[in-house]
Amino acid sequence: MDQHHPQLTLAKSSRHSYNEWIFRDVPSDITIEVNGIAFALHKFPLVSRSGQIRKAVSENRDSVISRIALQNLPGGTETFELAAKFCYGINFEITPSNVAQLICVSEYLEMTEDYSNNNLGSRADEYLNHVVCQNLEMSVLVLQQCENLLPKADELKIVTRCIDAIASKACVEQIASSFSRLEYSSSGRLHMSRQKCELDWWIKDLSVLRIDLYQRVMTAMKCRGVRPESIGESLMNYAQKELTKKPNGGMSDHERLVVETIVGLLPVEKLAVPLSFLFGLLRSAVMLDCTVASRLDLERRIGSLLDIATLDDLLIPSFRHAGDTLFDVDTVHRILVNFAQQDESDDDDDDDDQDGSGFGSDGLDSPSETALFKVSKLVDNYLAEIAPDANLKLSRFIAVAECLPAHARTVHDGLYRSIDVYLKAHQGLSEAEKKKLCKLIDFQKLSPEAGAHAAQNDRLPLQSIVQVLYIEQLRLRNALYCSDLGGGDHQKPPPVHHQSWRINSGALSAAMSPKDNYASLRRENRELKLELTRLRMRLNDLEKEHVCMKRNMEKSNSRKFMSSFSKKISKFNLFGHSSSRGSRSTSPSRNSQRTDSKVTVRTE
Repeated sequence: MDQHHPQLTLAKSSRHSYNEWIFRDVPSDITIEVNGIAFALHKFPLVSRSGQIRKAVSENRDSVISRIALQNLPGGTETFELAAKFCYGINFEITPSNVAQLICVSEYLEMTEDYSNNNLGSRADEYLNHVVCQNLEMSVLVLQQCENLLPKADELKIVTRCIDAIASKACVEQIASSFSRLEYSSSGRLHMSRQKCELDWWIKDLSVLRIDLYQRVMTAMKCRGVRPESIGESLMNYAQKELTKKPNGGMSDHERLVVETIVGLLPVEKLAVPLSFLFGLLRSAVMLDCTVASRLDLERRIGSLLDIATLDDLLIPSFRHAGDTLFDVDTVHRILVNFAQQDESDDDDDDDDQDGSGFGSDGLDSPSETALFKVSKLVDNYLAEIAPDANLKLSRFIAVAECLPAHARTVHDGLYRSIDVYLKAHQGLSEAEKKKLCKLIDFQKLSPEAGAHAAQNDRLPLQSIVQVLYIEQLRLRNALYCSDLGGGDHQKPPPVHHQSWRINSGALSAAMSPKDNYASLRRENRELKLELTRLRMRLNDLEKEHVCMKRNMEKSNSRKFMSSFSKKISKFNLFGHSSSRGSRSTSPSRNSQRTDSKVTVRTE
C-alpha cells in the first residue's frame, strides 16, 4: 500500500451518482462524458488538478453548465473515477493493478506538478519507481495491465521500466542462488555444489503476459545474462500454456505467432531446451505453416543434436494434400543435410589440425564418429518405417539414404532391410530403378545372415544377386584358407580375389605404411573390377545358353537332354578357379547349400 494514500471509505461509490458525493448540497456545474457514461461533477475541484479540464472549461465560460466529452481516455470509466476522487480529495489506494492506468490518465488529463503540488501523476510515478520496480512479481502484474494501455504506456516508459526491473531482479536472484551453492571441499578449496538448482519461481508468473511483451522480457533477460536453462524452461512453460488452448476462431494465427516468437527466442546453447521440445515446435511449425526462417532454424538446431534423437522424433506427420506421403520426408531430409554438413565442417576442422601426412588423428571412437554411427542406424530405421508408403517416390527415398557420407555405415544390414521393404511395397519398379536403388548397398558390408538372405532374394536385380554370391564365395575361401593355415598346412597364398576382400573389409596390415595401404587398396580394387567384368561376361554367356537350353527342353524331356544340359553348364565356372582345394568351396551348388544353411534373418 502506498504510504501517501491511506484507504478511506467514500460517502458514495456509484459512478452514476457523483452529485451525491461530499458536494451533494452543491448542484453540479459540469458534465464529463467518458465512453457514453455521464459524470455530473463540479468545476472547481477538477480545474484545480487537471490542466486538460481547465482548458476545456475556459473555452465554455458562456455556458451555465458545461459538457465535456473525453475521447479515448486510458483506462476507461473506472480510471476516470479514481482521477475524479483524487480531484475531490477522496483518498484511495494505489496498487499494481491500477498504477499504470493512473499514470496514463494523469498524463491525458494533465494532472501534473504544473497545476498542483503532489498531483496524481507524480504520486503514481513515485509508486511505480519505488514500490513496483523493486519487486519482480509486482512488475509482472503492472506489465500485464499495460497490454490494454499501449502505445501510451510505452510512450510513458512504463513498459520499459517494468521490463528492466523484471530482468534485473531475475538476474540478481540467480546470482544469489549461485553464491548460496558455493561450499568448501575437504581440502579447503571453494567449489560449486552439484545440487540441482530449483526451478525459478518467476517462470510461471511470466506466462500470463501477452506474447509481444513476453518477447521483450525474454530479450532483456538474455541481455542481462540470465541462465540459458532458465530461458529455455520459461519458453517451454509459455509454449505449453499457449499452444494447448482449445481451438477457436482465429486461434491458428495466434499459435503461429507464438511458435515463431519462441523459435526466435531460443538460446544458442545446444542443450538449453530438450530435443523433444524442438521436435514439438517443428511439428507445430509444419502444421501451422510458419515462416520458412523459423522452420529452417529449428531444422538446423535439431540437426546438431540428431545423434540423441529417436525414431518417433523423426516421424513428423505431413499436413499437405492427400496425395503426399504420410510423413514429412522433405523436412527430415533437410535435417539430415544439416547434420551431414556439420560433420563435414568438423572434418574440415580436423584437417586443419593435421601434421601434413594426409591422415587425421581422430579414430572411430571420437565423438563425431560415434554420433555418425548412431545417426546412420536411425536413418536406416526411418527408411524402413517410411518404405511401405505407396506415395513415397524412389528419388525421395534415395535422397534420404544418400544424406550421410559413405563411412557412416559400418554395416549395411539396416539399409538392405529398408530397401527390401521398399522393393516389396513398390513392385512396379523397373529393372533400371531396382539397380539404381541397390547401388546404395555395399554388399561387402552385409553380415553373413543378411548376405545369405540377399543371395536368395528374388526382389533384388540379378546383378546384385551375382555380387552377393561372389562376395559369399570370397568369404568361404577366406574361411577355408584361414582354417588351413591354422592346421599348419602351408599352401600357396589365396588368389587375388581373396586378398582384396580382406583389405576392403577394413583389415589393413599394421606393418604397412598408410601410403602402402592406400596403394594396395587401389590395386586390389582395380583387380576386383576386372574380375567383376569377367564375371559379367560369363553371366551373359550363361544367360544365352540358358535360353537355348530352355527352348530345347520344351521340345524334349528325355534324360539324355538333361545330361547334355549338365555337361554344358559345367563348362562355365562362374566364380573362377581358386586353388587345389577348390573342389571343396568353388562349386555353385555347394555354395548354395552353405548359403541356405546360414539364413537366420529374413525380410518379409
